[in-house]
Amino acid sequence: MAQTAPPGRVELYSGDRMTKEIFLRLYEQTPDKFKAELIGGVVFVASPLRADHGDGHSILDTIFGIYVIKTPGTRHGNNCTTILAEDSVPQPDLNLRVLPEFGGRSRKNAEGYLEGPPELVSEVAHSSRAIDLHAKRRDYEQHGVLEYVVEDLADHCFHWFDLRSGEKLSIGSDGIIRSRAFPGLWIDTKAVLSEELAQAAATLERGLASPEHAEFVARLAAARRA
Repeated sequence: MAQTAPPGRVELYSGDRMTKEIFLRLYEQTPDKFKAELIGGVVFVASPLRADHGDGHSILDTIFGIYVIKTPGTRHGNNCTTILAEDSVPQPDLNLRVLPEFGGRSRKNAEGYLEGPPELVSEVAHSSRAIDLHAKRRDYEQHGVLEYVVEDLADHCFHWFDLRSGEKLSIGSDGIIRSRAFPGLWIDTKAVLSEELAQAAATLERGLASPEHAEFVARLAAARRA
């Protein structure tokens, strides 16, 4: 059974159980830079982040940003609290989504939170690795995220999932993830892990020049609602 919030309480602790309404009310009272998520009705409070997490995060953020510039009808988000269900309020490191007027299923609600599943979610995992690869993956799959990419700093690798089928996908010998949900999004995992931003950007440009990306842009334009 979900907990009720004790009077005057403004803390959140890993392992607490509650509904999204209580979680969001308490979360809004926590200090800046405090990060917590509600996964399967359970609170998870993030550990402090090391520099390697920030470096990997910033490279992927740059790749997603370039993709969005070249793909009208898409947006990417950085550490956005996202309401997926009554017991699921994650705060993924990155998301990439189709805007609702172009057929996407996520939108900003009246309180300014993102609500509904982004098409693609990405996490940079170290201390959070067990949660990211299991509890969070299950939540994302259950609530309609299409594709999931995890940069695993502990094992110096990437994990790539097609959540529609529940399948973990193999990354080819060239080390490039070619997104299924966002054609033309090519993530050069070797370059990202080596922090070679120029190489990662060059690989992405090849994806953006592909026929698949041009077809996707045309589909988005055709789907746009007036």
